[in-house]
Amino acid sequence: SHATPSLAFLFSGQGSQYVDMGRELYETQPTFRAVIDRCDGLLREHLGGSLLAVLYPDPESRQDEPSKIDETTYTQPALFALEYALATLWQSWGIQPDLLMGHSVGEVVAACVAGVFSLEDGLKLIAARGRLMGALAQDGEMVSLLTDEVRVQKAIASYTNEVSIAAVNGPESIVISGKREAVLAIAEQLAAEGVRTRKLTVSHAFHSPLMEPMLDEFRKVATSIIYHNPQLRLISNVTGKVAGDEITTPDYWVRHVREAVRFAEGVQTLHEQGCTIFLEIGPKPTLLGMAGQIQDKDVGLGQASPCL
Repeated sequence: SHATPSLAFLFSGQGSQYVDMGRELYETQPTFRAVIDRCDGLLREHLGGSLLAVLYPDPESRQDEPSKIDETTYTQPALFALEYALATLWQSWGIQPDLLMGHSVGEVVAACVAGVFSLEDGLKLIAARGRLMGALAQDGEMVSLLTDEVRVQKAIASYTNEVSIAAVNGPESIVISGKREAVLAIAEQLAAEGVRTRKLTVSHAFHSPLMEPMLDEFRKVATSIIYHNPQLRLISNVTGKVAGDEITTPDYWVRHVREAVRFAEGVQTLHEQGCTIFLEIGPKPTLLGMAGQIQDKDVGLGQASPCL
């Protein structure tokens, strides 16, 4: 008899959010709705308002004010709630993951699903992360570069206080992040050498030196949380490997904010763990495309977007 193929849940990161994500599920699936409502209740003290009003605004209020969904303070808790609710819904249908991996914000949700911390603590952590990042100066930039990590390391070498690699999404897909002028200068230089570059639409330079002013305050919140060893295999963004007990420390979650997301290595680790099916848990299938460029031909890709 054949072994059952291993399934990984991939939890999307920031940038995939939009107003009304999961609205149809909220209106038709009691399990999904209950989780979103619970998150809304737990987040009120942290957000000082309603998550539901940000996720599913009524048509009248839409004309009056721009959506808060793209403000980091709200984006991160909104994505967390949506993804946690989606994961709960799939599990209620009997679809159980063997492995979990997220991308930045997505890893916080993955850790919660793996039992590293409670839903209450996970929301407390993500709300603080979003709020503290949202309060930082918006003088950063992130640019995606279609070239290898070694070349990018050389290109940013003289800017180490201002720019760093934010993500390694594939063997030839690197994101740099940091001070706007420096990031754009590096991108311009590489573009002149024939490298394809693309500016990302972000409010802040995530995973860069510009995050450092919020780390001490974030550490205080991370220290107030109760951690447990993961109950499911969880792939770490920081190492690209299966997470050990380091993921149960405040220090890990502080490093997770600042260091590069080693997504490509994580996908390789999923293959090594025998994983053949990827299911994306998020508003859009963004990680599946990236994973598809890294993986073997015989791996199945599925998407779990709210537009089911």
